[in-house]
Amino acid sequence: MKKNKKVVLFVSLILAFALVVTGCTSKPTQEEAAGEIKIAVVGPMTGDSAQYGQAFQKATELMAKKVNEAGGVDGKMIKLEIVDDKNDAKEATNVAQKLVSDQDVVGVIGHFSSTASLAAAPIYQRAGLVELSPTSSHPDFTSQGTFMFRNVNTQAIEGPILADFAVKDLQKKNIAVIYINNDWGITAKDNFIKGAEALGANITAVESFIGGQTKDFTPTITKIKSTKPDILFLAAMYSEAGMIAQQIKQLDYDIDLLGTSALNNQQLIELAGPAVEGLYLTNNYFAEDPSENVQGFVKEFREAYGSEPDQFAAVAYDSLGMMIEALKVSGPDRAKLRDALAEVKDYLGVTGKTTFNENRDVLKDMIIMQIKDSKFTLFKK
Repeated sequence: MKKNKKVVLFVSLILAFALVVTGCTSKPTQEEAAGEIKIAVVGPMTGDSAQYGQAFQKATELMAKKVNEAGGVDGKMIKLEIVDDKNDAKEATNVAQKLVSDQDVVGVIGHFSSTASLAAAPIYQRAGLVELSPTSSHPDFTSQGTFMFRNVNTQAIEGPILADFAVKDLQKKNIAVIYINNDWGITAKDNFIKGAEALGANITAVESFIGGQTKDFTPTITKIKSTKPDILFLAAMYSEAGMIAQQIKQLDYDIDLLGTSALNNQQLIELAGPAVEGLYLTNNYFAEDPSENVQGFVKEFREAYGSEPDQFAAVAYDSLGMMIEALKVSGPDRAKLRDALAEVKDYLGVTGKTTFNENRDVLKDMIIMQIKDSKFTLFKK
């Protein structure tokens, strides 16, 4: 009898041990889990800047689909987590806290604005999670830490290009400025003015507005008109730029308009119509570029969404493409991804060849575009 009890006890212990082992190994490691690599795509999916975030989402989903259909990265499928930061600094920090605590997230494409990107950067840096912003052009962004990357020229580059075009090409010597009063708007304004004044231009007026709050620009426009500028530079997003242009037209004020690449969005034309006809702007991407990769991207985007991809879709598409190239080297490891991404050289995307310098910044060729016949057209290479 005692012997039988010992046998029963021994078998029970074996079974218990098996259950413990099974329980301990039931949750796979990140590399083993579901054959997926999780990347977050963060931007303003709602609110006044939603068109920018939605461009991020559509383009990255297109890239992920293309990669997955080709077998993924070492057999692992790219899984995107789309996150809305509402283009708000506080919400951006909340989003960043959530993403860094999710160990399945190996990298972040985002945020959209410099304000949101700068707010979230310290959180990503402390956690060692790559933040690759397709559009944060504030010069200070990548200096926030070694895990910050960008895929756009800084305003220290774009501002002087715009100033040079206004003064030398358009022969505009008296220039007024309206800018959005946030991190991006201030640096865009400062770098443009610095470049223009260095070329002998006279800045006749500098006026700011609060994004998402200012709706009536009539007093500002009236004040600017009294200074008699030859051209008006807008450091603004499409929603406010459209309102400014419409109100200029309503006041029967005839003045040339100049803006940054932030205005390369079809919603600007749909919002403001004839009021933005003739507006000049910079860009890194032109949908009518005849190159095979650009036309392939445009065709795929058009077939998927029934619309034309803008610059914001293009830089987001390339950003995820570069991150995926790095993942082929690093695997789904946060620290190794950072190192591999820093080594990306001459990535041929739809926005041209891209290489990260020692500060994880890029230098991209810029073109000048003009809205003509309600379309974005190439004005100058």
